[in-house]
Amino acid sequence: METAALIVVLVILLALFFDFTNGFHDTANAMATPIATGALKPRTAVMLAAGLNLVGAFLSTEVSKTISGGIVREDQIHGDLFPALIFAGLIGAITWNMLTWLLGLPSSSSHALFGGLIGATLVGIGMNGIDFGAVLSKVVLPALIAPVTAGLIAFLATKLAYLITRRYDGKPDGRSGFRWGQIFTSSLVALAHGTNDAQKTMGVITLALITVGWQSGAHHEPQLWVIIACACTIALGTYLGGWRIIRTLGKGLTDVKPAQGFAAETSTAATILASSALGFALSTTQVASGSVIGSGLGRRGSAVRWRTAGRIAIGWVLTLPAAAAVGALAALIVVIGGGWGVLIDAILAIAVIIGLFLRSRRNAVTANNAFSEVADSARAVEVPEEPPLTPRQARAQRARERAKAREKGAGR
Repeated sequence: METAALIVVLVILLALFFDFTNGFHDTANAMATPIATGALKPRTAVMLAAGLNLVGAFLSTEVSKTISGGIVREDQIHGDLFPALIFAGLIGAITWNMLTWLLGLPSSSSHALFGGLIGATLVGIGMNGIDFGAVLSKVVLPALIAPVTAGLIAFLATKLAYLITRRYDGKPDGRSGFRWGQIFTSSLVALAHGTNDAQKTMGVITLALITVGWQSGAHHEPQLWVIIACACTIALGTYLGGWRIIRTLGKGLTDVKPAQGFAAETSTAATILASSALGFALSTTQVASGSVIGSGLGRRGSAVRWRTAGRIAIGWVLTLPAAAAVGALAALIVVIGGGWGVLIDAILAIAVIIGLFLRSRRNAVTANNAFSEVADSARAVEVPEEPPLTPRQARAQRARERAKAREKGAGR
């Protein structure tokens, strides 16, 4: 029992570190657009995102219940083995998060976590340890439907925004007021991120507590100290480490007009908040990227680079199996080595984390050098400097040309 308790403590510490990586990995989903359009200063935006992540973590526990009592069948797993498998799954999730952070790739922290847990459980227990019905309904289907839904909402919102403000069609900066609206919409995205992503770590810790009898299996709600710890950790990660991903997501958004950014953020926040209320564990990265592409389709004259969008989709598809493979490998070490296997996993995890961090210092990214390049998700949207004329502008131009022609004819 003492060994199991020690492993649970290690699980809690590792889960909180995953929560930290989740915070700095997904900051850009909320704040890249207002930073790129000048609505918020970089440090102000990150501080605002951190505070709202903290608040959002206290607003809902439905996603936490999905993790702690939906995907993995804890009643099928021996109590002494289960914490070690959760530990192995977290190693898979953190390894993928750290690697993609180093590369500046906007991948899904959520799917990295699911992949790590599923891979570890499959190796340690087998197919019976996974509730594939819950995986399909709570993870896979939302992953397919949410980006499309967010893109459709952003498309309609962009169309509506330009319809309402069409009198500014001839003025390049006539819609700059949307920059102020972006402060509100990006804040909603940060709040939504806290309601969804912080819950996943709460669910993992709650699951570990249930397996060793420190919490009743009849109640999957996270304890208050778990909520506070996860909320503070994801907020700290959001504030300290998001510049590398912000550079990737924010650099192409300078070409996306403020009205599009406003529509995309509104769509992202609405989709995530609704999903959090229903207990769906979404990827905020996928939803945000879908919204950007939808807003690009909604603006007259902009074009979507489908090849780039396809590369983004391939990255989404790879996240879950890649994290599952690392989690499965870590679980195999546990199964073969027992308690020593957990120690080996812990040493390897520390070595990987330190190694990736030291590698990142060779090309440090800070608030001073994080911007003005082209992003993966935003690169899918190309906005020309001179968009084509609206039907009203085209009619007016033809009328002017006819008037000039008549004047020339009369002068002769």
